[in-house]
Amino acid sequence: MKDTFDENAGDKNAGRKAWMGLLAKAPEGRVATLLDAAMARPEFTWLRAPEIGSTMVRGRAGGTGAPFNIGEMTVTRCALTLPDGVVGHAYIQGRRKADAEAAALVDALMQGAAADIVRTTVLEPLEAEQTAAKTARAQKAAATKVEFFTMARGED
Repeated sequence: MKDTFDENAGDKNAGRKAWMGLLAKAPEGRVATLLDAAMARPEFTWLRAPEIGSTMVRGRAGGTGAPFNIGEMTVTRCALTLPDGVVGHAYIQGRRKADAEAAALVDALMQGAAADIVRTTVLEPLEAEQTAAKTARAQKAAATKVEFFTMARGED
């Protein structure tokens, strides 16, 4: 799992993209719970306090077709800076200011000396939980799969 968040592999922002996506999809309160269990939250200064707004969601027909607007969704965003100057950002689905704050703190901490601790105590458990949820959802869908077949009528 460490390779998932390794910024030295290929795209220099691949690691950050991976953990930001993971934080954005986390269940309500989960990031804060894991972060608080791992360490005391560091002091920080708001660059942009959590604010709620909306963003346009786009999709593609069949996953590959021309892009089109599906509709809007509510998001919470914020930005903060740690005393050492590292900046953390967060965009979270829904109206969850506390979750946005925790995600921005994790983003900032992952760019500093605490990255290994945060990776093992926050990001890896989140990734394991999301993988387990996807697997369970896929198994549930597979259980309802219907196999269709055609029988020859024998009128040759």
